[in-house]
Amino acid sequence: MDRPSGWSVRLKLTLSYTGFLLVAGTLMLVTGWLFLTRVRHVGLVFVPDYRFSVARDFAPMAFMTMLFLLVFGLTGGWFLAGRMLAPLHRITQATRTVANGSLSHRIRLPGRQDEFRELADAFDTMVARLEAHVAEQERFAANASHELRTPLAISKSLLDLAESDPDRDTDDILDRLRTVNTRAIDLTEALLLLSRAGRRSFPRERVDLSLTAEEAAETLLPLAEKHGVALDTEGDVAHTIGSPALLLQLTVNLVHNAIVHNLADRGSVRVTTGVRPTTVLLTVENTGPQVTPEVVATLTEPFQRGTERVHTDHAGVGLGLTIVRTITDAHDGALTLTPRPTGGLRVTVELPRAVNDAPPTASTPR
Repeated sequence: MDRPSGWSVRLKLTLSYTGFLLVAGTLMLVTGWLFLTRVRHVGLVFVPDYRFSVARDFAPMAFMTMLFLLVFGLTGGWFLAGRMLAPLHRITQATRTVANGSLSHRIRLPGRQDEFRELADAFDTMVARLEAHVAEQERFAANASHELRTPLAISKSLLDLAESDPDRDTDDILDRLRTVNTRAIDLTEALLLLSRAGRRSFPRERVDLSLTAEEAAETLLPLAEKHGVALDTEGDVAHTIGSPALLLQLTVNLVHNAIVHNLADRGSVRVTTGVRPTTVLLTVENTGPQVTPEVVATLTEPFQRGTERVHTDHAGVGLGLTIVRTITDAHDGALTLTPRPTGGLRVTVELPRAVNDAPPTASTPR
C-alpha cells in the first residue's frame, strides 16, 4: 500500500516525552519561582535564622510538588504511551484473529508511513499470500482427490464386470486395468514430486542447463521420432545452483509437452540455453496449433490440460507444467509461457546464475 512519508515512531516518542519533560520542568520552575518570590530576604543577605525557616517552609511544598509531578508524569506517560502504541495493539489483535483461522482478516492500518504502518502492511501482505496459498492447496487437494478417484472407480467397475461375467475373456480387462493402474502410479509419483519440490528439501549443487537439455533431448528422441517431430538443442553453457534431478525433470516435462502438443506432421521443437549477467535461461519452443492467451494462463494450474492442445492419447496426468512451475519456484526462478504468433508455445525458465560462472561460450548446435 502506497503511503506518504511520515515521522518515525521513534521520533514521535522522542518528541512526545521531551515535550512532556519540558512541561514538567516548567511547572517545577514556576513553582520554585512562586515560592521564592514570597520569601523574606534582603539582597543576598538572608535574615538570621531564616535558612531554617526556608527549609521548614520549602520541604512540604517540595514534597507536594514532587508528588504532583509523579502523579502527573504517570498519568501523562500512560496516556501518551497508549496513544503511541495503539497501532501495535491493533496489530496484536489482528494476529490473534488470524491465528484462530480467519485468514480473510486484514489490519489496513490508516495514517502516514512509519514503523507500525510498515509492520501492518507487511502483515497484511503475508496473510494475503497465506490465504492464496491455502486456497490453492485446497483446490489442488480437491482436484487430486478427483483425479485419483477416477482410476480407482474405473478399476472397481472393471473388477465388477469380470466378477459378474466369469466366462468373459479377461485379457482385455487385464490390459485396461494395467493402463488404469499405470496412470494412477504416474499421478501418485507426480504428486510426490510436487510435494518434494514445494518443500525445497533437496540438496543443491552446480548444474549446467545445457547438459540437462541434451540429456532430456536424448531421452525423448524416440518419442519425437515417433511423432515425426524434429528435436534440436543448442545454446551456451549455463550454470545454476539446484537439484540436478529436479531440473532434469523440469526439462523433460517441457520437452515432452512440446513434442506431444505439436503439429501432426513436420513439427519441430527447439531447446536453447542462454546466459545473462545474473541469470541463466532455458527456452523450449514448439510448433503447433494456435494457443490463446486465456488458455496459456491456465496451463500451469493443476490438472488443467488445455483442451485445445491435448491429443487424446497423450493427455498425461495434468501436472506437467504444474511440476515445472513448482520446481522453478523452488529454485527462485521465473517461468514465462508465451504463445507463438505462428502457432505453438514458447516456455522460458529463468534461474539465478551460479556465482563465479565462466563467461558464456559461443553457441554451438547439438
